Amino acid sequence: MQELTHYIGGAHVKGTSGRFADVYNPATGEVQAKVPLANADELAQAVEIASKAQVTWAAVNPQRRARVMMKFVDLLNRDMDRLAEALSREHGKTLPDAAGDVQRGLEVVEYCIGAPQMLKGEFTDAAGPGIDMYSMKQALGVCAGITPFNFPAMIPMWMFAPAIACGNAFILKPSERDPSVPLMLAELMEEAGLPKGILQVVNGDKEAVDAILDHEVIQSVGFVGSTPIAEYIYGRGCSNGKRVQCFGGAKNHMIIMPDADMDQAADALIGAGYGAAGERCMAISVAVPVGEETADRLIEKLVPRIEKLKVGPYTGGNDVDYGPVVTAAAKANILKLIETGVAQGAELVVDGRGFNLQGYEDGFFVGPHLFDRVTKDMDIYKKEIFGPVLSCVRAQSYEEAIGLAMDHEYGNGTAIFTRDGDAARDFASRINVGMVGINVPIPVPLAYHTFGGWKKSMFGDLNQHGPDAFKFYTRTKTVTSRWPSGIKEGGEFNFKPME
Repeated sequence: MQELTHYIGGAHVKGTSGRFADVYNPATGEVQAKVPLANADELAQAVEIASKAQVTWAAVNPQRRARVMMKFVDLLNRDMDRLAEALSREHGKTLPDAAGDVQRGLEVVEYCIGAPQMLKGEFTDAAGPGIDMYSMKQALGVCAGITPFNFPAMIPMWMFAPAIACGNAFILKPSERDPSVPLMLAELMEEAGLPKGILQVVNGDKEAVDAILDHEVIQSVGFVGSTPIAEYIYGRGCSNGKRVQCFGGAKNHMIIMPDADMDQAADALIGAGYGAAGERCMAISVAVPVGEETADRLIEKLVPRIEKLKVGPYTGGNDVDYGPVVTAAAKANILKLIETGVAQGAELVVDGRGFNLQGYEDGFFVGPHLFDRVTKDMDIYKKEIFGPVLSCVRAQSYEEAIGLAMDHEYGNGTAIFTRDGDAARDFASRINVGMVGINVPIPVPLAYHTFGGWKKSMFGDLNQHGPDAFKFYTRTKTVTSRWPSGIKEGGEFNFKPME
């Protein structure tokens, strides 16, 4: 069995803690590798190396740092198929979906090529007699990121690319469920010209997370995962004086107005609800048709589309719609919530509980499910299922529909499907959700805008990627400079007004 490593100081390093986690092939249920779980001493070793390397890296001018990002983009394109295959093997995504995971991370790296422009300061000439004032954006030092299993390529790149472009060193603690791609990314960054020690990968669980949060040298922490853990990391990190951004759970609503193109809306819900087996923080898990007639038309369109979905392993060909969920525990939790939905009175229109894939009986596959007549007091509505389960909540009016999304504790993403420009503008203006789609089901912003939810979907004041990333990974220093001219007659002991 393969034994994975950490990546510390430019080399693959075996774990010394004696603790390991199993890495599964979700399609077969077999353990394919074991990954070491770092202790505080191993994390401290990586921090010591990073802190020494960062001083030299921060002194490299932004244009040269950007050239590393340029080369890294080339290498990502060169190795796209290799990265996608490794990602699919450990996560279970289809190959096209895995390549999309890499691509959306690559786009943030492309944005970071603009670091020289993003890191420019401000200057005021002659702010006073012989006085100039200017600001500088300087690197924080050593930064860290704690990333989830569902996007093992994209989210690490969303964090380490801008951090490194700003002149920081970065320690990545990826999910122990699919750690191979993060290790590969660190290798590629060094092949692109990044000095050893600037990007390191330390695998681990809560012990490594706590070591990150408590280490006094680490200046900032980024996290993506569940809301309870986001709250924990945000609280502990901030109390230790770190800059922290944490992105938590989601329950994303898509409102379907009576005038919407129902075929377009149904197709959008299929991709947004069942793609990647629903294991996306931006997945649409709640459809909200407005009016009984709209709901009936929508269900009529959805059922045959859902029943035709092809579920299978990533090796099953490009016509596979989605693969397994990541672990047996995840599968069990999804099925438990489905049973709860039935027990609480939701109508299970498409029942995938009996799904069984011949030859892959031990895999973590979950069939597609569609609930209708879900109410907001049900667990399947309140909780994030993170599986191939779509719930339909019927609203009798636009105001009721928008109220559902606004009253929910999560505020990551939402969408409306309509031909009415007035309704769309009102929805975009009023909704208290961070990312909004108008006839777009998964409104993930492109790299030059920022990504972030509201309410219990985000903790912190700056979003991921885009301009916010350069703010998060730098601090501003303001300099007031005076260069006297001529011979002065002595000291002055009071402030003179500006002339």
